[in-house]
Amino acid sequence: MYIIFSIVGILALITVAWRFASRRSSLPCPVWLSWLVEMDNPFTKTNRAAVIIEHLAVEPGMTVLDAGCGPGRLTIPLAKRVGPQGTVVALDLQPGMLKRTEQKTAAEGLGNIRFLCAGIGDGQLEHNHFDRVLLVTVLGEIPDRETALREVFDALKPGGILSVTEVIFDPHFQNRQTTTRLAAQAGLREKACFGHRLAYTVHFEKGTD
Repeated sequence: MYIIFSIVGILALITVAWRFASRRSSLPCPVWLSWLVEMDNPFTKTNRAAVIIEHLAVEPGMTVLDAGCGPGRLTIPLAKRVGPQGTVVALDLQPGMLKRTEQKTAAEGLGNIRFLCAGIGDGQLEHNHFDRVLLVTVLGEIPDRETALREVFDALKPGGILSVTEVIFDPHFQNRQTTTRLAAQAGLREKACFGHRLAYTVHFEKGTD
């Protein structure tokens, strides 16, 4: 029991320090903390990889963008779900995070993941290309969120869905009102929401007109 409380205490201290450091600038999770975001959060099921993917109805053959993929917690199960006929683009601006995802990809023997070292909003995404885009505890790390979501809008196919997951434990937590406002400004309309105000996933759809 002592060990469990010690681990929880250490995680709490890391979260507080990261949140404090992020007040001055939007700091992405550092590579040395990749182990922390590789795990599903034991305190909420909202941001568990399997739950997010299931809600999003990812199907074989789809093209999916894992934006701000980190160490690939969702990238790997997404690649398995879309199968060899589908593609997952793992995007992150930190080479160290992409390297970790590449190592896991090789270990799983997956050949349907493409790696892109860039930030969201840098203009590196193809237009009308993705069936699904995921931003899992990433939105608050983006300095220019308006530009980033406009790029996501352009990158989605008509009828495509952006899935945004936010959890209060994340130092860059964005409340649902902020998320919905930013998505609407980019031209996306809300389709579904899961969870509650402290841990939620909301889906936004690109219209077909």
